[in-house]
Amino acid sequence: MSPRRSYDQYCSAARALDVVGDRWTLLIVRELLAGPRRYTDLHADLPGVSTDVLASRLKDMERDGLTTRRRLPPPAAAYVYELTDRGRALLPVLQALGKWGEGELGARRPTDAVRAHWFALPLLRALEGEGVVEVHLEEGDFHLHVGAGGGPVYGDGPAPGDADARLALDAATCEALARGELLLADAVRTGRITVTGEGTLAASLREQ
Repeated sequence: MSPRRSYDQYCSAARALDVVGDRWTLLIVRELLAGPRRYTDLHADLPGVSTDVLASRLKDMERDGLTTRRRLPPPAAAYVYELTDRGRALLPVLQALGKWGEGELGARRPTDAVRAHWFALPLLRALEGEGVVEVHLEEGDFHLHVGAGGGPVYGDGPAPGDADARLALDAATCEALARGELLLADAVRTGRITVTGEGTLAASLREQ
């Protein structure tokens, strides 16, 4: 575990960056907002990070009270990492950073990696209310817990139970939403997003 570096400035922003300012830390938080993840899963969904750096960041995050590590019971018998309440409190920070960075996205470059669930947070910013939303993309499926309390914010694959709403959209539409070039309501109104489901969230989306 590396010693924590500090800006040695009596400023809350500087103190926060002492904890989360290292490369990869906030992206690890993004992944763990989906709930407990194994090291191998984290490494697979953080293309470009070395095993040494990932292991070091996870140790630092555990030391700083952002994550915990626990062993799953048999037959899994694997270790998983999960956010603490302090780590989960970084969700609005990530959302603000994502909103600020919309203009930096531009068109997807040939070298850009992509995972379907990376679009979870941009969609979550556009949704209001409470419930489970299932999202179908060309890159894969994921689900969102809108208005989630202490549980996961999103998850890979279809919703584990009945979803309140299901959204189907293509990659171009999702990228336009992520760049802030298209509003969710406009995408639904013009048919670029298909909404199905009988829940309150589905009804409110269709009525926009």
